[in-house]
Amino acid sequence: MDLLSGFSTAQIVAAALATLLAAFVRGLTGFGFGFLLAPILALALAPVEAVLLVNILAFTLALSEVRYVLREADRSAYWIAALLVLTVMPGLLLLDATPPELARVLIALAALAAFVIVVLPRRGAAFAPGRVTTGATGLIAGAMTGFAAMPGISVVPYYVRQDMARVTAKASMIGVFGVSALASLTSGAVTGLLEWRLIVFGVLLFPLMALGNWLGSLVFGRVSDPVWRAFVGVVLGAAALAALINL
Repeated sequence: MDLLSGFSTAQIVAAALATLLAAFVRGLTGFGFGFLLAPILALALAPVEAVLLVNILAFTLALSEVRYVLREADRSAYWIAALLVLTVMPGLLLLDATPPELARVLIALAALAAFVIVVLPRRGAAFAPGRVTTGATGLIAGAMTGFAAMPGISVVPYYVRQDMARVTAKASMIGVFGVSALASLTSGAVTGLLEWRLIVFGVLLFPLMALGNWLGSLVFGRVSDPVWRAFVGVVLGAAALAALINL
C-alpha cells in the first residue's frame, strides 16, 4: 500500500463511495460517471489527479463492454471518438495550468449548459446532426475529457436529444467515453502527469465500480424511455447544481 501513501483514509473512503454511486448511474444511463465522480474527487485530490483517476476507471469499465458497443453503437460514435483524440491533450494541459477556482467556474457553467440542452424539447424523427455538429461534438468532448473528465458535456446532449433508441444512444456514449478515457491516459503518460499510484488506486476501486455498473444495468432494462430520459436530465441538473455549490 506504499503507492497509496499519499492518500488519506478519508480520501480513499470518499473515492470508494463516490465510485459506487457514479458507476450505478453510469450503468443506468450510459453516462454520468465523470459528471458525478470528478467534482467529488476534485474536492479531495488535486484536479489533475481527479481527472486522471476518473479516466482510469472509465477506461477499464469501457473495456468490459466492447462487444456491446460494437454491436449497438451508432456510426456517428466512431467519428466523434476519432475527433476527440485531437483535443484531449490540450484540455489536460489547460487544466494543469488553470487556477483551481477558475477551473471550477468553467466546469460548473459547462455542466449547467449541458443540462439546459438536454431538457429542451427533443427534435423530430427526421432530424439528424450534420457534419459540423458531429465534428464540434467530438472536439468539445476531447477538450472536456482532458479538462474535467466530462466528455458527456457535448456527447450526452448530442445523443439524448435525437429520436434514437436508448440502447443505441447508451452504446454510442459508452464507446465514445472509452476512447476519450484512453486518450486522456495516453496524454497523461506523455506529459508525465499520470502517476503509478493513481493507476493502483484505480485498480483497487475497480470492483466497486463494476458492482455499481452491474446494478445500474439491471435497472436500465426495466424502465421506459420517458423515465430514462427524465433521469438523464436529473443527473445533469444535479451535477450542475453540485458544481455551482462548490464554487
